[in-house]
Amino acid sequence: MNKSATAVADAATAHPAADFAALLRERRRGQGYSQMALAGDAGLSQRHLSFLESAKARPSRAMVLQLAEALALPLRERNRWLIAAGFAPLFAERPLHSPDMAPVQQALTLLLKQQEPYPAAVVDAGWNVLQANAATQRLLRLIAPGGDPAALWRRVCGEAPPNLMKLTFHPEGLRPFIKNLDELGPGLITRAIREARESPAAAEVLETVLAYPGIPPRWRLAELWTPLAPVLPTRLGLGEVSLSFITMLCSFGTPLDLTADNLRVECLFPADAFTDRFLRQA
Repeated sequence: MNKSATAVADAATAHPAADFAALLRERRRGQGYSQMALAGDAGLSQRHLSFLESAKARPSRAMVLQLAEALALPLRERNRWLIAAGFAPLFAERPLHSPDMAPVQQALTLLLKQQEPYPAAVVDAGWNVLQANAATQRLLRLIAPGGDPAALWRRVCGEAPPNLMKLTFHPEGLRPFIKNLDELGPGLITRAIREARESPAAAEVLETVLAYPGIPPRWRLAELWTPLAPVLPTRLGLGEVSLSFITMLCSFGTPLDLTADNLRVECLFPADAFTDRFLRQA
């Protein structure tokens, strides 16, 4: 074993019961579970769970995964729990374009194609845009400088990858065109805060977005925001044209790879007949 691998192994096994106990307590409380409720969902006794949370008992590998499943943890967090408990991580992270990921890539490409003439984009956990369909490019041309989406991305993201959250809230991105920003903004920030708890990449982007000029401090108070409708629309004003969309998020149902677990497809659908006709004729 090389020095770096030894260091990782030593860190993972130094205080496994205590490290795991802290993660378990924090997550259970954060999700509003009582010990009794989580024990029931995970199929163990409340006494056993109490011993795990107080580091009086060390979990087996199977128990770590059992509790992680009951709490619906993302795969990256499940790996973190395994390491904290003294075990090797289980879930690999393969590049999207690696041969093993060919079925994933094929499914994404097919979904983007089938979404036409409506916009759709593949994003990762940090809202970086990995792929987008032609309808997305057509929509961005309507607001991009000189009709060039690449110029819009450079203006919003600089040399960083295209990022959907930055595009939405940047003062030179979509924000000036969003007619219901006071309604949409808090809802999206609430979602971003929730996702940032699971992803360092998302947390970094959220910090950038909240620092943009014109972002009200009250939007940080996610717990004070109450949705008023079953689905929150995005209303864009493009000159004399008003378009209205609802968003559907698509993800893989049973991912066993960190990359696949982090991917989702943001699909925009017309929220009214005019938007539908406009997109079909664009």
